[in-house]
Amino acid sequence: MASSKMAAPTVEDDDAFVFVFDRRSTDAPEVKIPTGGLFNFVDFKERVREALDITKRDQFVIATTNRDEIKDDESWDMIDKGDTLYVMKHVQQELCAPAQERVNYLPHYDTIVKGGMYEYYASEGQNPLPYAFAELIDNALAATADNNGPRKIDIRLHFDDANPSRSCISVIDNGKGMTPRQLNNWAIYRLSKFIRKEKGRGPGSEARDSNNLSFVGEENVPRYMNSDISYFGVGGKQAIFYIGSSTRMISKPKDSRDVHELTISKEEFEKKEKNNEAIYSGFIRNRKPCDNSHIPAEDEIIRRLVLEENKRESFTAVVIQLINPSHIPYLKHKMKEWTRQLSHIYHYYLHGPDGNVDDDTLASKQNNPFKNIDIEVSLYTRGGPQPKVVNLRDVGDDMQSMFLHTASSNFEFKALVDGTNIVEGVLRYHPFLYDRETFPSEAYDPRMDPEPEDDHDYAINDRPARGRRPVFECYWNGRLIPYTLIEDFEWCCPPKKPKAIPSDCYNRVSGVLWTNDSFQVSTNKLTFLDLEMKLRDKSTSFSRIHSGHEKRTSIEKEFVSWLKECHDKHDKQIFFSSFRGTITRTDLPKHKQSPWAVYDQVEWDGRLYKKGSLVKIMRTLPPMMGTIKCFMLYGDHDGEVYSTGGDLEIIQEPRSVYDDTKIVPLSRLDRTASHHVVKKFIEDEEAKLPDSLIISWPEGNEVKQNGRRPAGETVGDVKVEICNKRGEMISKLPGTAATSKKLLVELKIIWHSPDGDEVIVSHISQHGKNWPYWFRKMENVKNLGPHTLQLQTVLNESGATMFAGKELPSYKIRFTVTEAEPERFTVGLLDGPFKVGVPFQIPLEFQDKYNHPAKPPSKLKPDFTAAGLELSYSDAHIKGNSIIIRGVEARGTVTTSAGKNFNLTVKIPGLEEDSQSLKIRLLPGPANALVVTPEDMQEIENGSPVSFNVVVQDVANNVTSEGKQIITCKFSGASGLPTYIADCSNSSSCTLTGDALTLKKLVKEQVITAKIDIQGMKNVQSVEKKILVKPSFRVTSFNLTYGSEANNKVTRVSIPSSGEITGIAGQPIKDICFKLFDEGGRETTLDEQLASKVKVNWVPKVSREVILQGKLPDIKIPNSVSESKYCHVNLLQGPGVEFTFTVRCVPGPPSQLKCVCQGTKALQVGQELDQPILVTIKDKHGNSINDLPPSTAREIKVSGALLNSDSIRVSSQQKNFVVHGVKFDKAGVGTQELEVTWNGLKDYVRLEVAAGPPAQLELIGWTLEQAVAVYNDSKLPHSLKVQLLDEAGNPSKTADIKIQIAKDPKIKLIPAPQPLKTNAQGITDFGLLTVSATRGVYDIQPKAFYNKSVISGPKIKLNVQSDPTRPVELQVDYSKNAAFVAGDIFPEFSVKVMAEDDSVMATANPTHLSMKLWKCDSANQNMPPSRTATSMSPDTPLKSDKGVFHFRKRSVPEQAGAYNVMFVFFDGKHELYSTVISINVMPGQPVEISPQDSPGTPTVSNTRNAASRCLIRHLKLTLKDKFGNHMGEKYNGRLTLEITAPEGVTEIPCFVGGTKSLDMSMLNGQVHLQNLMLQENTPGKDGLEYVLKCHVSCDIIPRNRSIPHYEIPFLFYNDAKKQSQMAALSKERDNLQSTIRAYKSMFETQQQLVSELRISVLEATREEQNIRGELRKQNIPASQLQDMGVVDKLVAARVKEREQLLKVPRRLCGLPPAPKDHEVLGKIAHLGRVEDNDIARVMSWHMSADMDCVVTLSTKKAKEIYHQTNGKQQVLPLDSIYRKNLPDWGKPLPHTRFRPSWTPPGNPVYARDMLLFPQDQENCRIVFGMLLGDTLILDTLDHANSYRQEIIKHTHCPTILTRNGDRIRSNGKFGGTMNKALPVEKLRGAVFSEPLPMAYHALCTQIDTLQSYKGALERQSKAKTDLQEQIECQKLPEMVNKYTECQDAQRQLKDIEHKLGVGLQPRQRPPSSNSDPRLKNSNTTETPSKRQRTLSGSSSSTTVSNSHQNGEVTTPTRASKRIASMTTVVAEDGRKKLRKT
Repeated sequence: MASSKMAAPTVEDDDAFVFVFDRRSTDAPEVKIPTGGLFNFVDFKERVREALDITKRDQFVIATTNRDEIKDDESWDMIDKGDTLYVMKHVQQELCAPAQERVNYLPHYDTIVKGGMYEYYASEGQNPLPYAFAELIDNALAATADNNGPRKIDIRLHFDDANPSRSCISVIDNGKGMTPRQLNNWAIYRLSKFIRKEKGRGPGSEARDSNNLSFVGEENVPRYMNSDISYFGVGGKQAIFYIGSSTRMISKPKDSRDVHELTISKEEFEKKEKNNEAIYSGFIRNRKPCDNSHIPAEDEIIRRLVLEENKRESFTAVVIQLINPSHIPYLKHKMKEWTRQLSHIYHYYLHGPDGNVDDDTLASKQNNPFKNIDIEVSLYTRGGPQPKVVNLRDVGDDMQSMFLHTASSNFEFKALVDGTNIVEGVLRYHPFLYDRETFPSEAYDPRMDPEPEDDHDYAINDRPARGRRPVFECYWNGRLIPYTLIEDFEWCCPPKKPKAIPSDCYNRVSGVLWTNDSFQVSTNKLTFLDLEMKLRDKSTSFSRIHSGHEKRTSIEKEFVSWLKECHDKHDKQIFFSSFRGTITRTDLPKHKQSPWAVYDQVEWDGRLYKKGSLVKIMRTLPPMMGTIKCFMLYGDHDGEVYSTGGDLEIIQEPRSVYDDTKIVPLSRLDRTASHHVVKKFIEDEEAKLPDSLIISWPEGNEVKQNGRRPAGETVGDVKVEICNKRGEMISKLPGTAATSKKLLVELKIIWHSPDGDEVIVSHISQHGKNWPYWFRKMENVKNLGPHTLQLQTVLNESGATMFAGKELPSYKIRFTVTEAEPERFTVGLLDGPFKVGVPFQIPLEFQDKYNHPAKPPSKLKPDFTAAGLELSYSDAHIKGNSIIIRGVEARGTVTTSAGKNFNLTVKIPGLEEDSQSLKIRLLPGPANALVVTPEDMQEIENGSPVSFNVVVQDVANNVTSEGKQIITCKFSGASGLPTYIADCSNSSSCTLTGDALTLKKLVKEQVITAKIDIQGMKNVQSVEKKILVKPSFRVTSFNLTYGSEANNKVTRVSIPSSGEITGIAGQPIKDICFKLFDEGGRETTLDEQLASKVKVNWVPKVSREVILQGKLPDIKIPNSVSESKYCHVNLLQGPGVEFTFTVRCVPGPPSQLKCVCQGTKALQVGQELDQPILVTIKDKHGNSINDLPPSTAREIKVSGALLNSDSIRVSSQQKNFVVHGVKFDKAGVGTQELEVTWNGLKDYVRLEVAAGPPAQLELIGWTLEQAVAVYNDSKLPHSLKVQLLDEAGNPSKTADIKIQIAKDPKIKLIPAPQPLKTNAQGITDFGLLTVSATRGVYDIQPKAFYNKSVISGPKIKLNVQSDPTRPVELQVDYSKNAAFVAGDIFPEFSVKVMAEDDSVMATANPTHLSMKLWKCDSANQNMPPSRTATSMSPDTPLKSDKGVFHFRKRSVPEQAGAYNVMFVFFDGKHELYSTVISINVMPGQPVEISPQDSPGTPTVSNTRNAASRCLIRHLKLTLKDKFGNHMGEKYNGRLTLEITAPEGVTEIPCFVGGTKSLDMSMLNGQVHLQNLMLQENTPGKDGLEYVLKCHVSCDIIPRNRSIPHYEIPFLFYNDAKKQSQMAALSKERDNLQSTIRAYKSMFETQQQLVSELRISVLEATREEQNIRGELRKQNIPASQLQDMGVVDKLVAARVKEREQLLKVPRRLCGLPPAPKDHEVLGKIAHLGRVEDNDIARVMSWHMSADMDCVVTLSTKKAKEIYHQTNGKQQVLPLDSIYRKNLPDWGKPLPHTRFRPSWTPPGNPVYARDMLLFPQDQENCRIVFGMLLGDTLILDTLDHANSYRQEIIKHTHCPTILTRNGDRIRSNGKFGGTMNKALPVEKLRGAVFSEPLPMAYHALCTQIDTLQSYKGALERQSKAKTDLQEQIECQKLPEMVNKYTECQDAQRQLKDIEHKLGVGLQPRQRPPSSNSDPRLKNSNTTETPSKRQRTLSGSSSSTTVSNSHQNGEVTTPTRASKRIASMTTVVAEDGRKKLRKT
């Protein structure tokens, strides 16, 4: 007790007491000890001794129930009235028995003060149980805040379904626990942390203690997560008693040995109230741990919980019992939901200040102080399986986790409130990915708006991300305050005006705010009280936090920048690829039909879907599967694109069932369906279709597959059943209409005849209820050959065999019909002629009874008979249906070669017709024997002939001459005998003789044999005859000898026959003698006759006297050993006698020496000769002497000028001598001579010495001192020839050396030079190459590859310059913000034609440029437009606008929609396209409201039938502008419907409800009228025509431009029957009116078209005449302009001339270009051009110091270039030139001022006037005016000096240059090298370029004019042809019929209107040209423009087509069918025609 209270006894002190438990060793009950009058601890201790009878010797301590020892006055002051104390032996003693501590928990007075605050469970439609648990978790978090280790909170739910009263819920934490005082404070309602107190502490001390967390200071705690959330002393009690009606609080403080337990229950309150006891009082049980003796046995769950107490150092357990039964189902079955909400509330306590990021590892938990909280929920069910356990940290789908996981970027900020309080915040961006928003949706929060469902299939995923949910969730001290959501702030809300960021991006943002307890929350921590109000206060400032630092910039700008970055970087969509083109979809409303881009593949969330893939479509019944046909995306796309969605066109599977295509939104693609699932579904569906036929033969007579059947055999009854793949028998198709479900079976027997297939049987069978498909037997199959019995399933009525693109099942039996048994035969065609003894065949053919060829019997014996003949045969062979009797042979006497006739009879036993007779003619047979005479041996002399007589006979001894009978006789017994041949083919006999028989070397008689036979007839036996031959007396041989002298002695040498004799070359053979001998070897005496017959060949004539002496003439031996003499001696007697021999020579003595180089005579300097030199020694006749000894080689000497004699080697080789090692070291290139000598003989050898091996390369014809200037895409000035050189520079003629051109990779040579090989001269020619490169200096270098090394040649520096005459780009400038309204004027388009040198091409012709306009319906909009595009020419350019063209006042198309604009430039050579400019033409002001389809004239009545009272079933009215374009968005308003009657009629019908007018909403310019009905029994005049007026009211339509009302007339009747009749007439009347309007529109369009074509012809003719006049001025005669072909030739000739001019080499500047920049003008050498070569040379030399200077527009740019080049580049800024002293370019020459009439010689001119500037003329004049000043140019130096002498008499003379290259300075100095211009070659490319010649420009003008003339001719011809076609079209019979039909329709209309009575009632209708006459518009009678008329014609035909589609045209005449047979069409070339459609 406080000392202030104990100062003096009071009445209260008498009531002061404490309760003391003696727990030293007993379980004594409590003792109440009064404390009144006690002022210190000593007195109190004495009173305790007295009360408990404690002796002085006993030691004890007094302690509180929290084991705090009371030991002095300070601790005594902590004791309050009613406290419970322990008396113990020591403080740490265990309780020997439990002790109860009284507690009071009266509500604090704050219950009344703060009772009006927002009460606990205003749950806003949610189940509040999670928030109740949150209150208990708040307490647990506060209790575990001081834990050094893990903070564990267990929520255990125990449910007993059998006894729900025993269910309980426990919340257990491992926090610091509660002392009895704290437990008492907890029980007191509304005792907040600010007014609690501990013993010895004031109010708020507990709160201050609770803030003493492990974190260092609240301001350093991230996200204010200080765990200080157990706050008001309210939530815990409310939560407990909301969940259940009883609680048991069990707690053990840290370092305490006791457990404190407090029980509070509703039952106890009621009991105390009933007993009039103190309600808010009770006992705290203080006990030792694990003591559960006081807990009933039935509360086993609590008993088990108590037994766990020893495991915990400190804890608090809240046990709730008597659970509300209504909560149990939710807690059991919605565990995932409420744990997810708890995880959301404590998200940042569970996962740390960064939230649920993916680093939740064990190490991060241990090291991170914010990830040591484990909240685990366990659900136990009695008798159930293992408990369900959920750790809140493992919950990954709570809202904050989903926000974090789906966010791609964060935007952190803070708000400073009231100058001191800070609110931290973060915004997260959730991107759009592929097909969906990633912003998480809260499925468990009923406060959130439900997801919008699609009303239309094409509105995919319309969920606007966050929807209507607020942006920010709010956290207080790290814990969610669930019911406070802040919409947004001004700086992050969507802007009112559209910006570059899509508005959807603002809906993809979520946010979180974190605050501390500076902001008040409600006691149940569900809402903030003042947060939003303070944040929206004007004094609150926001700033962004980036990388931990605060940014001072505007937070709104920072947010917009961050949001744009998120959109650009993170939003992903479906990727459409494989673009195919653009289509128009007629299945959609008109506004949605085009354009649709078509793709073959999409990539969606990493998965690829391609054309042909199988897919499943979601949300269809039955399920829909299909094959992807294409993907369609609405919009103007031309390639790969990302998009949020699109449509998918599939071929519905299985095709055999549906055979249809479907278009579905891409969002309905089931991405979870696997290919296997789709495939299985298709197979299951296909299994229901007819699959096969089952055939049976009930009566037998089965036709087997591929069987054979005799003709006429019965085909017996056929039973057929249809079966599907499931094996089910069916007779109908599944899933089709009842009338088309039936299946029939058709039977056909098809005969496959040679002439084609023929159906011989055809039947169709139905399936009845009591019988199957049945076909009766057939007996009419008689045709032979292959047949097919076909059973085909067909559809009922249609008879189709196909269903859904697939054949219905069929069954085919292929069989063959064969012949029957044979009954007769015929004799086939016999193959004559027939001969004696020659076998022949007799074919017999058999037939059955149907006259079919039949197979004969296997066993038959034919019988043959013929008078006078002996007949026989070998066998009878069966072949198919015939028998061939083979080997038939006839023998008989035939006297003549013409033959003899015989009758032959054939008989076959066993057939009905068994015999046949035939007549044959028999001829003699072939030769069989020879008869030869005489029969005896003949004797003849050798050399005489012999003869024989021969006769030929056949086998019957008949003389025969058949065949080719060649008789031969061959002799044997000797060689060389002849062969005798004779021909007996005609006469059958002959005499055989021939040449004489001569036997060689016949010495005695000899017998020979003659063998006679017939040639080629081996079967005829040969005949042999013997012949005796005797020797003859004629000369048969020679014997020759000659005399040979040796050693002065002559000997006779015999000459062998056919032998060889030798002698010395050139000497004769003398004394040749001969002798003659006969066949018997006898010498024959020579006589005059024989001598005259002896001849020799080596002399022309032989003396007869010499021959008679037996001698022959001498023979001369040949001079050459290679020659031989053939000698021939001949005796010309009888067959002749010959003697031959050969004479050869041998070499004579040596007399000459010859040297021959075996190989080539060419060698290179320093190299040995490849082949040796062959040395040959010969005699005087040139014969080589080969028998010299080898030592002769040493005697041969070799010498020569500059020959390396040391290398010479001579050796013997193959009887000759060779010289090796011939080499010239220092010889010059050319011919060198060698001398070879031996024994006085000598010879010379000439060798060609060539250059050495290649070592260098030379470019032929190129001067490489300076860079070669060339234009881009032009040819080099010289052909690229490369020569090989050796080291000395001699041309090396080495062939086949590969040379290639190395070049800078940035330059392109055309054609690309391929590696080439050198020719025989060592030269390679690459030809004249074309250079293509950007502006700059490039190197090309030839390189040779020789002996594995590279020889590099000289480099050619090419200075590639841009061609100023070549267009490369079109630059288009126009107002990007301009609006395009239909029928309005385009903004001005300015088009620049840019040349290759980045300058405006001043030579561009306006006729080459055109503006193309077309609608976005082409397949690829970036390609050149189609021929139907509208083409427009530019305005006539001014002289100052060279190269710049303008398109002004061009009309915008009158039809709204997307268009493309492209500019095209084509000059005949170059074609350029600008980028496509896509424009959206918007409709104009609305002028009318009309329907899409005419409603006709409705007919209604006032009967009860609702259908009869329906005035309009469905009608869509649309606002349109004057061109018929539909108005779009913004036009929202009202449509008033009013029924009016003719004047004087008072009975007016009413709408349902009795009103005469209705108001309808108009949205986006459209109104849908549906089911507009009249009131039942409404008043109205029967048969009267009323009018329904439609009037529009819209705020944005000006009042002075109100829309005329639209009228719908309708007929009213009181009789339903009459109304029905009149409705039919009214419908027919409407159809006739539509027909008449269509006809009249067509007639008007046709007439307008003819008028326009006449104008076109006139305009084309005028244009042609104007251009013809211009060509006449250009000297082109009119005679060459009559034919278009001649004009083409003229253009081609001029183009060729122009090309030749361009190919002519021109002077080009060789300096590299200046850097490209808009502030760089260029180098001075490139700015000007000079035409004259001499002037160009002298001016370039004069300005050589300035030629490389870069001219810039500003000094800043000049400095930049200066620094970039390190000061090496000269620069000249224009803004630094002093312009006041610049010369006047128009001033006269100096002499004109003083001597105006003088004409000085030398043609003086200003140098600046010689310059031509292709661009930037004004700036160039400034530069050159400053550099040249008044410099003059004259012809020669003399002229210049004379002129100067005259000028200096009056004024200063400027510098003078001469055309010869001299210079006189302004001071008069001239002469020397410094004043003489260098040649152009030495200027190193720093020379002014030469401009194009004037002839080039003249040719360009002529070409342009000729092309324009050709176009005018084509347009004139086309216009005349179109006009003629249209005029002829009007005269066609079809057009005449149309006029007649129109008149007939008008008469029918008049009759119907008379019947309706409409014509009798005058009702004013203004005339209108529109398709619907109900539109009241004063402007409808105006004549439309040309373009408008074309469009209106097209729309009218469209209207007719629509009416047909809706089924409204039912007129029975032909008009409705022929109304579109002649319509206006536009051809591909843009021509309008009337054609049949």
